[in-house]
Amino acid sequence: MRVILGADKEGLELKNSVKNYLEEKGYEVVDKSENPSENFVASTSAVTSEILKDDEARGILFDKYGAGSFITATKVKGIVVAEVSEERSAYMTREHNNARIITLGQDIVGKGLANNIVKAFIDANYDGGRHQVRVDMLNAMC
Repeated sequence: MRVILGADKEGLELKNSVKNYLEEKGYEVVDKSENPSENFVASTSAVTSEILKDDEARGILFDKYGAGSFITATKVKGIVVAEVSEERSAYMTREHNNARIITLGQDIVGKGLANNIVKAFIDANYDGGRHQVRVDMLNAMC
C-alpha cells in the first residue's frame, strides 16, 4: 500500500517520525513535502492530488493542530478526511466513512501515539454496506 505524506513546517517533525515508522513496517511511502510547505494549503493540495490518482492509497497530513489540513482537504471533491487524535477514531473513520486521509497535529499528538493512530488507520478496511449511503452523500456535497 502507498501512503502519501504531507506537512507544513509546523508538522515536519511528526511527519518525519511517522515516515520512519511506515518505512520500517515496509510501506511504500511517498513524501510530498521533503521540504516542508510554508502553509498547510500547499501540502494538503499535494497529497489530495495523489490520493485522487490511486484508489488504494492512503494519505496522512501533518500541521500544528491538524485542523488546517483537515479544513483544506474537505474542500476537495472526492476526498473524505478526518482529523484524529486517538486510535479508535482513526480506525472507525476508515471502516465506516471510507476516509482516505487523516490529519494529525504535531502539537496535539506525540510520536508514539501518532504511530498507533497511523497503524489503526492503515489496518482498517472500509466496511461498505449500510455505510455507503453516507459516503455517497458526503461525496455529493462537493
